Amino acid sequence: MDNVIQQKTNYENIQKKRGEYVEAILNSTSNKKVVVAGPGTGKTYLFKEILKDNHNSLTLTFVNSLVEDLSLELFGMAEVKTLHSFARSILSNITKKDIRISPILSKIIKEDAQILLNKEIDFDRIFYEIDEENEFFEFYRNRKNYYNYYGYTDIIYAVVKCFEQDKKRIPTYQIVLIDEFQDFNKLEVSLIELLEEKSPILLAGDDDQALYDFKSASTKYIREKYNDSTSGYASFTLPFCTRCTRVVVESINDVIDSAIKNGFLSGRINKPYNYFDCEKKDLESEKYPKIGYTQQFSSKIPWFIEKKIAKMANDLKSEFTVLIISPYKKQSFKIAKSLKNKGLNNIEYSSKDESELTLLDGIKLLIEDIHDNLGWRIASKFLLNEEDFNSLLQTSYSNPEKNIYDLLDSKIKKEIKNITKVLKYVKNDKPVNKEQFGNVLEKINYDPYAISELSIKENMNHTAQRIGIPAIRKIPIKSTTIQSSKGLSGDLVFITHFDDRYFIKNKDKTKISDQDICNFLVSLSRTKQRVYLISSKEEKPKFLKWISENRIEIIR
Repeated sequence: MDNVIQQKTNYENIQKKRGEYVEAILNSTSNKKVVVAGPGTGKTYLFKEILKDNHNSLTLTFVNSLVEDLSLELFGMAEVKTLHSFARSILSNITKKDIRISPILSKIIKEDAQILLNKEIDFDRIFYEIDEENEFFEFYRNRKNYYNYYGYTDIIYAVVKCFEQDKKRIPTYQIVLIDEFQDFNKLEVSLIELLEEKSPILLAGDDDQALYDFKSASTKYIREKYNDSTSGYASFTLPFCTRCTRVVVESINDVIDSAIKNGFLSGRINKPYNYFDCEKKDLESEKYPKIGYTQQFSSKIPWFIEKKIAKMANDLKSEFTVLIISPYKKQSFKIAKSLKNKGLNNIEYSSKDESELTLLDGIKLLIEDIHDNLGWRIASKFLLNEEDFNSLLQTSYSNPEKNIYDLLDSKIKKEIKNITKVLKYVKNDKPVNKEQFGNVLEKINYDPYAISELSIKENMNHTAQRIGIPAIRKIPIKSTTIQSSKGLSGDLVFITHFDDRYFIKNKDKTKISDQDICNFLVSLSRTKQRVYLISSKEEKPKFLKWISENRIEIIR
């Protein structure tokens, strides 16, 4: 009985201590705050507490999935936007025009530069780093104006310039909340520093979770604001992880300690990351006291995952969530497809490679607006031979007053219009000519026979005796990549292809980067209850050696 009372007292003390960290932030009179919040430490709860009495507020992040999650969590409490959607709304208000924005614009203009200038140019990086003196800056501006679109990066640049030229245009809020600040770049930080001139601001992030160095993001910005007293920011932490079990928290600390001892994570913000003692997490921690590690051939990974999902279903006898994290999209897709074939029907995954441009990308724009210049440019690429398409771009570059439509042959225009018309009918549930539809499917690279085969197969499987284990058919599963796992979590997590080959990007596997370490930390910290590390090679991964052996259960 005394032990029960003592345990209850301990829980109450930990809860009180956690509350004190939140209260310190809420009670601070500073107009500029930076909160270093590790994974699962209650950042969203903090946001809710801050927003209770702040109705004219803005929450910004750059991760689409986080916008959706935060919008739900903060429903009715705050306006939640990505940086580019915020920039779009600002420009619309200023110009009183409908601002068109395309995530593929910089890719299109990069392709234009390859053809027109014979140069490989990373235009996004030019904007990320605000390289206004770059010799190709004007080329991008001219092509952007020609297509009458903004891209995701240049629209932020446009708003920064707009605010710098007239500070009166900067909107005022009761509070501005910035999420994932460790992954901001110079351009994005410039926008935030302009907003902070007019409104109280709170930055939240964690330099141990930096994933986006590919967009010139740097942890130096959050570190500077946290460590430098001259920045004007009051610094806070949220140290208690309420998401993960004890072994996961301790393993994360093992990895961080090992990284520092080996000379990595230089300049890292020194902050505690503690397991949160409470009855629920203690019970889960007792049930799953170790991290599972196994070596499986790639072809056997789905089999292992299915087996362990069934085991957890047997343990819990209630619904739970599964998150499968793989280094690459191809691996993620392959695993998801295999699990679906095993009868696990409630699985979410992405099969499309967003980096690949298709005819359908152009047609979708033309369905919305048949005069869309960008839509005609994309569509014409797939219906003209290379020589004619290159000539078309050259002519458009020399005669910017003429749209792509004006420069196209009437036969090609008719073909694109027919494709657009048929797919618009399909979109609006109108009947279409089967022969025409078949021709369009061929043009947009959809195999009608493969589609029919899949439909028949699904129908036959539906009517036949169902395969797989009935208890786990409807378990919610999400299969994704490391970068796309940001903001996600699962009761049961599988980290696949956990090999140096994939988790250490340098060809020389002795050269680990801080980015490699952060990728692993983010993956591991998605776990609510149980996690399995699955190698596809026999060699023991370096990151596994960084975790205390007594925390690892080897599964043969």
